[in-house]
Amino acid sequence: MTAAPTRIQVAGSAGTAPYEVLVGRQLLGELPGLIGTDARPLPTTTLNGGAARRGGIQRVAVLHPEALAATGEALREDLAEQGYEAIAIQLPNAEESKTVEVAAYCWKALGQTGFTRTDIIVGVGGGATTDLAGFVAATWLRGVRWIAVPTTVLGMVDAAVGGKTGINTAEGKNLVGAFHPPAGVLCDLAALDSLPVNDYVSGLAEIIKAGFIADPTILDLIESDPVAARSPEGAHTQELLERAIRVKAEVVSSDLKESGLREILNYGHTLAHAIEKNERYNWRHGAAVSIGMVFAAELGRLAGRLDDATADRHRAVLESVGLPLSYRYDQWPKLLETMKVDKKSRGDRLRFIVLDGLAKPTVLEGPDPAVLIAAYAEVAK
Repeated sequence: MTAAPTRIQVAGSAGTAPYEVLVGRQLLGELPGLIGTDARPLPTTTLNGGAARRGGIQRVAVLHPEALAATGEALREDLAEQGYEAIAIQLPNAEESKTVEVAAYCWKALGQTGFTRTDIIVGVGGGATTDLAGFVAATWLRGVRWIAVPTTVLGMVDAAVGGKTGINTAEGKNLVGAFHPPAGVLCDLAALDSLPVNDYVSGLAEIIKAGFIADPTILDLIESDPVAARSPEGAHTQELLERAIRVKAEVVSSDLKESGLREILNYGHTLAHAIEKNERYNWRHGAAVSIGMVFAAELGRLAGRLDDATADRHRAVLESVGLPLSYRYDQWPKLLETMKVDKKSRGDRLRFIVLDGLAKPTVLEGPDPAVLIAAYAEVAK
């Protein structure tokens, strides 16, 4: 018998509805319940002689990457059997999907199928897919409901939770987007069983980040058995994911639009996003975040904020699971220019999240350029 899923509540804020993140196995049976629950009650209808649909929902668009074509089609067929007009929209893999051209392709498909405000989008895939699916949902008819079905560690603990959606531009990552929370998130751990090890380990960077900014038990669990932490079959896999999701859920419940507290989730991300752009988005996000956290730890140490033991612990934990710690020294000028247009910057003043101690994140604004160079020297090859 399959155990009941863990249900993590994300409170509504800024006029948005609350929703649940479900974590467990064999969860796709929960999807119709999420689809059929609409915050705007409408009369029950019968669709083409099929099953009665609640909330006026007729159409479901399943957005999936090319790599998950079989999964997307199976989900479409299952929803069609339940009486929905289900369509599947195939996207490019990974970050290649996060462009305005791909978004426009999705808008065209929705328009051609008569997608209305009472219909719903389902994004199935990694973080890039759910980012794009959420952005399409936010922009179509000025906002339709959507559900995230993340299939990677990164998607489960970060991208699919919190309502930040977006696409990339030539100038940087996620510079165009919207805050548009999902109606629900299904984290089916079975999807991780076939995830390539490098993709799995990449997602651990976001889990480790949650440990440093809010829940040190995460670090203790990883340090107790780093080898097991690298595998979906590890003894603490579900607990690690749930703890990281709870950290994010608590933060975004209080601060949907990144006006204050939510900034702490950007720990390590300022440099990480610059690295990703510099690598033309061919790097895994978690690999860049790992280097970004080492940099942030060094920046906090040099600014007199962070103790040596906690700064050094970054390197030890990240290295123990196989995440990278360094980047090319000669790329600093390019990285610095990119960071100046980061979403967290204010005017020409750079802003970084650093630690005052373990689980004590804070903002460092306008650090001395010499300190920045010195911090980067500690992570540069």
